[in-house]
Amino acid sequence: MTGFKPVVALVGRPNVGKSTLFNRITKSRDAIVADMPGLTRDRHYGNARLGRREFIVIDTGGFEPDAESGIYREMAKQTRQAVAEADVVIFVVDARAGLSAQDHDIADYLRRLAKPCLLVANKAEGMREGAQLAEFYELGLGEVIPVSAAHGQGVRSMIEAALDRLHWPDETQEALPPAEQDAVIRLAVAGRPNVGKSTLINAWLGEERLVAFDLPGTTRDAIRVPFERDGHRFELIDTAGLRRKGRVFEAVEKFSVVKTLQAIENAHVVLLLLDATQGVTEQDAHIAGYILDSGRSVVLAVNKWDAVDDYQRQLLQRSIEARLAFLKFAPLHTISARKRQGIQALWKSIARAYESAMVKMPTPVLTRLLQEAVAFQAPPKSGMFRPKLRYAHQGGQNPPVIVIHGNSLEHVGDAYRRYLEARFRKAFDLVGTPLRIEFKTQDNPYR
Repeated sequence: MTGFKPVVALVGRPNVGKSTLFNRITKSRDAIVADMPGLTRDRHYGNARLGRREFIVIDTGGFEPDAESGIYREMAKQTRQAVAEADVVIFVVDARAGLSAQDHDIADYLRRLAKPCLLVANKAEGMREGAQLAEFYELGLGEVIPVSAAHGQGVRSMIEAALDRLHWPDETQEALPPAEQDAVIRLAVAGRPNVGKSTLINAWLGEERLVAFDLPGTTRDAIRVPFERDGHRFELIDTAGLRRKGRVFEAVEKFSVVKTLQAIENAHVVLLLLDATQGVTEQDAHIAGYILDSGRSVVLAVNKWDAVDDYQRQLLQRSIEARLAFLKFAPLHTISARKRQGIQALWKSIARAYESAMVKMPTPVLTRLLQEAVAFQAPPKSGMFRPKLRYAHQGGQNPPVIVIHGNSLEHVGDAYRRYLEARFRKAFDLVGTPLRIEFKTQDNPYR
């Protein structure tokens, strides 16, 4: 079967080095790593390769099979789902901390599933394979494989052992052609902590793919989820909530902010989620500023719309007009992710925003539009000089860039720039994307 990609899940109690091992296997830094238990909370997917064999790796949060409440119960639910999706499970234990009661609970759970499982003792650098690892044989999962995720020792042998437990097809896997890879629309869902980003993605997918919990900052990584709708292939990116810099105390949250900004930079379209119950805050304006600076297309959605009355809705609309005036080009939707109200209408605006970001503007059309704009309203004089705008061409996409050539263009003011932007936007029906205009003054040959 062409395109066979087995799934390998990493499970274990908190702080045994699963995310470090994930980064080592995928040759990436996609999973946040810090010396802090319980950091990873969602399932985190990555692609990996060993020789000609490609596979998918899932990093999971610290597993407590018997957790009955709170965030740990949600994390356990995510881990069980990852194990259910996996073709082989790598159970990671801490060689330095030794065996724990929690390890026994996880081993009991894995044995009942009767799924291919490898027992891996991480942080085993400098240890002898005999006496110091002998206690882990109590778990009844067979041979203990010593590795050091931080140093890369034994990782290749571990991957080979995991993949050897699978039945590989005779045909080699074929990679997607570049045209198909480029056809994937990257959609980042951004916003403040606890605004409902994970709940919205779960509502779209129809499953509890991400941990959604009534606790600010539940998501800490930028989680990527493949998705297909109406013939379009998407990559949904659930980002960690952005706080103001003064409120980012833990180093972990600083890493999360970096991950979020990278996700915004790498996206085609950003869905900025606002909270109707809290209005437009300073943090919302900061996030909107990040999106605008990155040049990404943006769609605004006000979540929890069902939880406010008419008076609060009017205040919120005025607040959006005042605080987010620089995003006038972005379509605005009111939704309830929890009740799944209004969430399907978002897709039309997202598709239009993507098309606008990738629009192609022929040079003859741009030049004609420029000449018509100048004929309707010429740029004002600056002292003795009146700027002369001669021709225009497209300088880039995502966001669209229009480069205008002429003389004395350094004297073109902001008001006239906005006038030109409005004319171009109307002509090309641009929705949801910033439009950048650059002026290039021609050198005077007689200077």
